[in-house]
Amino acid sequence: MILTPIGLRAFGRMIPCSIGRGGIRNDKAEGDGATPVGLHHIAALYYRPDRLPPPAPWAIPIGPRDLWCDDPGHPAYNHPARAPLTASHEKLRRADPLYDVILTTDWNWPDATPGRGSAIFLHQWRCPGYPTEGCIAMARANLIWLAGRAAPGTPLRVSCLPKYAFATVQP
Repeated sequence: MILTPIGLRAFGRMIPCSIGRGGIRNDKAEGDGATPVGLHHIAALYYRPDRLPPPAPWAIPIGPRDLWCDDPGHPAYNHPARAPLTASHEKLRRADPLYDVILTTDWNWPDATPGRGSAIFLHQWRCPGYPTEGCIAMARANLIWLAGRAAPGTPLRVSCLPKYAFATVQP
């Protein structure tokens, strides 16, 4: 898979997508809203079993207590965690559909460097062109299609491209 100025090229398709509000950066840092440059790989696939069937046989169900730790000072930084967790985190089981399907990447994982950024996922977008906090987001149907094909280890290349190039990406 390759992120291009017109979308995510994957498995013979061009998928419209959104990137981080901070653009694409070589020097990714926690909270900067940037999508990190690099050759990443798909690490895991999570899904909401109360909202859809597993998109692939290896998908991991998201439960009510499932979280992702984004606190650089915590030992679980940039790893899945379970509630209760007092450290800063994201809930994987959200009221909105953004995390109904999540492909995680190996950005700063499994050996996380504190402050280098966390939770770089492929997930559903809010709406076309709406920026993320650093993830790559796309339409639900495209994400489910992709999740059925992108097995663990699938490469994802993100090259340094101008932020404006993604502003007009439409479905």
